[in-house]
Amino acid sequence: MAGDKQNVLSISMLDIGALAQLKQHIEQELDFFSTSLQQLKAAQARYQESENSLDMLKPSSEGKDILVPLTSSMYVPGRLVDVNKITVDIGTGYYIEKDISGSKDYFKRRVKYITDQMEKIQKVAQEKVALREAIVETMDKKIQATFAAQAAAAASKS
Repeated sequence: MAGDKQNVLSISMLDIGALAQLKQHIEQELDFFSTSLQQLKAAQARYQESENSLDMLKPSSEGKDILVPLTSSMYVPGRLVDVNKITVDIGTGYYIEKDISGSKDYFKRRVKYITDQMEKIQKVAQEKVALREAIVETMDKKIQATFAAQAAAAASKS
């Protein structure tokens, strides 16, 4: 898109009202990033927990009785039949069957992907924080300049 041009406006050119609106918009973006990071961290923990849970499955576990969760607070008795066949939820109602090493690999890839996304969001958030600080600093200078101008006008009338 060589024909696209970006219009860049220095924040020092904006009036106090526009700066306040821009600051509010950036704070909303930062809130969104914070929420997104919390959700990604929770997903990362779930995938990590799933990967770690696979370490408990050993050939000697076959035939052992377990409790199978139906909900977060309701379980039914079950028995491990084939510990090398794992059914993995890959999202949106799709499941795949993998062996233990394939399942571990899947969970490691998901954790890495989520970690990469979190790093990208953190980088953008840091840039937004720096921009917010620059806006606040510019607002403070403009407010001080306005007060100084009002004081000078009041002094010249006296």
